[in-house]
Amino acid sequence: MLRRRKGTDRAARIATALAALVFLATFVPPDDRPRPPAPADTKLVADPLPLDRADPGRRRIGGLVFLEGWRLTSPDVRFGGLSAMHVEGGEILAVSDAGSLFRFPVPRGAGAMPLHVARVAQGPGSGRRKGDRDGEALAVAGGEAWIAWEGRNQIWRYRRGDWQAEARAAPRAMNDWPSMRGPEAMARIGGGRFLLFAEGPETAEGTTPALLFLGDPAEPGTATLPLRYRPPPGFRPTDATLLPDGRVMVLNRRFRLLTGFTAALAIADISGLRAGATIVPRLIARFDGSLTVDNMEALSVTRESGRTIVWIASDDNYTPLLQRTILMKFALVV
Repeated sequence: MLRRRKGTDRAARIATALAALVFLATFVPPDDRPRPPAPADTKLVADPLPLDRADPGRRRIGGLVFLEGWRLTSPDVRFGGLSAMHVEGGEILAVSDAGSLFRFPVPRGAGAMPLHVARVAQGPGSGRRKGDRDGEALAVAGGEAWIAWEGRNQIWRYRRGDWQAEARAAPRAMNDWPSMRGPEAMARIGGGRFLLFAEGPETAEGTTPALLFLGDPAEPGTATLPLRYRPPPGFRPTDATLLPDGRVMVLNRRFRLLTGFTAALAIADISGLRAGATIVPRLIARFDGSLTVDNMEALSVTRESGRTIVWIASDDNYTPLLQRTILMKFALVV
């Protein structure tokens, strides 16, 4: 009986993976032709999830202690595609890979909560194609926010109050980054500098491009230092954030047809970075097997009662029948 169930699970994973690949190759979000205005405020539903579906009482994974997890759903078809997020003051701000912004409270158990949805009105291109407004990375500081747009290899800075653009740049150092493997993860670090990680291309040594911006990356002409990043073998970076102690945490993803999605969380010491250096992180947690995992792309860190809290969320690629929007909360213990 167990053998049959394993075979069924594998077949389901393969079918899901194939469907996801077809979708990723063909998806184009709705264009911006005139249409009736959509309501800004709608609702989001949170349903609790365990860390390990085979062992619901499990709380520890590597250097993390599991606190809570949820599947997020909404009757609003605009919800989904979460690629980056910022958690602050009991609220989550997320950007999607179709150029949407979502604001909603941190879930408190199960139930419905308000969801605010908005389009990023100013950005690369017309916004009609996914490649125009594929927001993959987000950094927030005070009243300002930076979004890295994949496909266009651009970084824009916005006022958080009204999301009006204040500055934008297409850094020359990113000119050769592939359009679909461009800026994927970004972290604002000490001294107003920024670390930016590309999803690819990967070298024979297993590294991917990265840049250290010595100032605001949305200001044209900001000086950069070229770097390399060595993710766990077979993985690629999907998001990054600064830890309170000055280290950088990087979320990494791997996809295989037979096993589906796997996620890996790693931490790197970035003190003394020099041009040409390779950032080599230390793996602290790996999500696979019976653990709750999907296309994990969003990462944020907060502080609660003296603890460092790690938030991870997934991108469902706007295919809620095949993938899930998952939000997970952990305490960091390493």
